[in-house]
Amino acid sequence: MSAENKAPVPLILPFGDRVPRIDASAFLAPDATIIGDVEIGAASGIWFKCVIRGDVRSIRVGEATNIQDGTIVHVTRQRASTEIGSHVTIGHRAIIHGCVIGDGAFIGMAATIMDHAVIEAGAMVAAGSLVTPGKHVGTGELWGGAPAKYMRDLSEEEKNYMVDGARHYAELGEAYRRQLVDGASTPSSV
Repeated sequence: MSAENKAPVPLILPFGDRVPRIDASAFLAPDATIIGDVEIGAASGIWFKCVIRGDVRSIRVGEATNIQDGTIVHVTRQRASTEIGSHVTIGHRAIIHGCVIGDGAFIGMAATIMDHAVIEAGAMVAAGSLVTPGKHVGTGELWGGAPAKYMRDLSEEEKNYMVDGARHYAELGEAYRRQLVDGASTPSSV
């Protein structure tokens, strides 16, 4: 890309001596904001209008995780960092606050996960749900509602959908990253 056509870049800010550490293969939307003690793993995607603010505690995002449009990830001062595993899908406009989300988990659109909640690997939280502080969502479980409660175990089809969704978003993020950074055209098959 020429200097005149240079793609806009996300807002990446230190906070004090804490500087975000982001793998070069991650996709960061041009209007994403990443602040402070944040680590983002390989092939992860931080989508449009996301804010990841590790100002008073740390935030860790694993590999091939997608944090979709409008999501806010934050921490709780003196109490709770945020840990998000690998191959996680977090839907649009979610709020992730001072919690732990295990590998391969799925957080639905506009869900809120509060302080000290644990979403185990392969668990699903339904769209619009509120997981209250300290709740524990087990592997392979679907929780929903406000406040969220156990609904049922996930089907094999749902588990496969979660794996496929994370893979798809990693591929889509790579296509966006290549287009924005390298000026490559986006393949029609993504």
